[in-house]
Amino acid sequence: MDRADFVHLVRLSEHDSADDSARYRRGVAYFAALGYAWVLACLVLAVGILIWIAASFGRPGLSNFNRVWLGLFALGLLSATLRALWVSFDKPEGVRLEREDAPRLFDALDRIRDRINGPPVHHVYLDGDFNASIRQLPRFGLLGGAVNYLSVGLPLLMALDRRRLLSVLAHEYGHLRGNHGRLSAWIYRTRLSWLKLDESLQRNEGLMATVSQAFFRWYFPRFAAKTFALARHDEYEADRISAKLLGTEVAAAALTEIAVKGAWYAESFWQAHWARAAGEAEPAGPFSALRVQLRAAPEPVFAREALRGAMRRVSDVDDTHPVLRDRLEAFEEKAVLPAWSAKPALDMLADQGSKWVEHFDRQWCRDHASDWKQHHEYLGRVRERVDALAASAGRNNADEMVEWADLERRLDVNADVRSRYERALEITPEHAGALRGFVQMLPPQDRAARLPVLTRLHDSGTASRWWAAKTAVALLENPEAGAHDEAQLKQWRARLKDAEEAERRAWEEITGTPFFSQIAMHDLSDFEMGELQADLVRCHPVSRAWLVRKTLREFPWRRAYILFVELPGLVDEERYQLCRHLEQTLSLPGAALVLWAGHSPTLQEIQTHARVPIWTRRA
Repeated sequence: MDRADFVHLVRLSEHDSADDSARYRRGVAYFAALGYAWVLACLVLAVGILIWIAASFGRPGLSNFNRVWLGLFALGLLSATLRALWVSFDKPEGVRLEREDAPRLFDALDRIRDRINGPPVHHVYLDGDFNASIRQLPRFGLLGGAVNYLSVGLPLLMALDRRRLLSVLAHEYGHLRGNHGRLSAWIYRTRLSWLKLDESLQRNEGLMATVSQAFFRWYFPRFAAKTFALARHDEYEADRISAKLLGTEVAAAALTEIAVKGAWYAESFWQAHWARAAGEAEPAGPFSALRVQLRAAPEPVFAREALRGAMRRVSDVDDTHPVLRDRLEAFEEKAVLPAWSAKPALDMLADQGSKWVEHFDRQWCRDHASDWKQHHEYLGRVRERVDALAASAGRNNADEMVEWADLERRLDVNADVRSRYERALEITPEHAGALRGFVQMLPPQDRAARLPVLTRLHDSGTASRWWAAKTAVALLENPEAGAHDEAQLKQWRARLKDAEEAERRAWEEITGTPFFSQIAMHDLSDFEMGELQADLVRCHPVSRAWLVRKTLREFPWRRAYILFVELPGLVDEERYQLCRHLEQTLSLPGAALVLWAGHSPTLQEIQTHARVPIWTRRA
């Protein structure tokens, strides 16, 4: 199923849910039951064939050769069906907590359960993610009961005070409540089971696996689309439970604080932490530093921009979670920065969580020892190149001045390298890299200084127009950067629309043509390759990566790439989500399609066409 058909089915499910929620839920249950019916029908067919073969012995009409082959088919069908009925799932990552490890946390969960009359949380796990989640995993395969697992991230306990953390936990618990919660949880477990079964079938090459894969290729996209509205509505219901228990102001403040601090955690904290590898050969545990840094309020300019960025996002079909704007509107709350949490919820753990901070620091250092060493070596090479460029400062051309500035910023994100970019522009006035770097050195809200540079960057070449227009529109929409200027805003929005249209056509050519057509060796400079490899080091699921440049017929000047990654240990849905995330976050000088080695393309195809990996994770 292509994306357009999937989106169409999602919209139909949303309309059906809005028109008649009860009938829509019955339809979802019936369609979910179809998958079970397929599995049970296969089971009945397999058993029936085996019984018929056993009864046919001694009777004329069927040769022993045909009995053997028919029996092998039935046994294969029975084996595949039993595997489907007894799907096993991995437990959540992290450390399982007992009540003595977090007495206040367990007491709070008991109170929440009593308030909403929900089922028990069987196991509580503490992990290193900036998140909290609840999962229902089948106890005995498709037809068994469920076990409820709550995972709470240590960074989230550092970021929120107790009441706001409780609102998050109430939201997660809200997924389990009532009849609607039971249906949603059953659908969720069914979805996990189909994903796990599909992954198992992909490793088999028998006739039954082929037939089942054909069915699930038809069934699963339609199942995901039909259940989308249910999953989205369930998120709003869980928010409603949270607001009922803690109040809409607390729930809205928690969502806003998570959005802002989560952006800082993803964009700033990890970049600064990995930058420590420039001067430290041994890995440093991040959680001790994170605990200290989260005690301070976010920098006001960053906080306001992070909130505006979160409010600009729109909900789409790639995620059943509503965006912040929609969730605040459902609360009838305005998007404002809250008073930041003054006392972290770490006191819900025994000993203020010190034991677990040390535990996760040690674990992170063990898990990333090789990556840290590799990154330390790379930053050492960056430092050597910076020293060489500094030694030839009087002879450097514009490209070298820009490289010098970019490398210094790689070592220290706050490095003042404005003079380097200015010197590059003296040598080559319309140098796109120098203009882009220079505008980033100007004060973020200095509209008078930044707009003329963005205009020059936009006019310097088609490759820079989208970034220049996007930056200019964000600057003009920021009320803190000056009075509203409708004429300029209209002009830059028109430029952004044209640039986005060109980007859309380029993306369609990247994704719409065969993976290995119109490709060539990548053209990354040493600095650009180092940036990409630094990103891959921080993305722990990636074990190997290959890169090729995609030549676009409509935009031959456009730098575009396909990155192939090997992602062992993940299911296909997790691989899909990670690849989409990498497309948005990788440091590449052009659009990039990220694909994982699987059925299409296969690892053998990637190795044939992309040849040598650009990066391999060390053991």
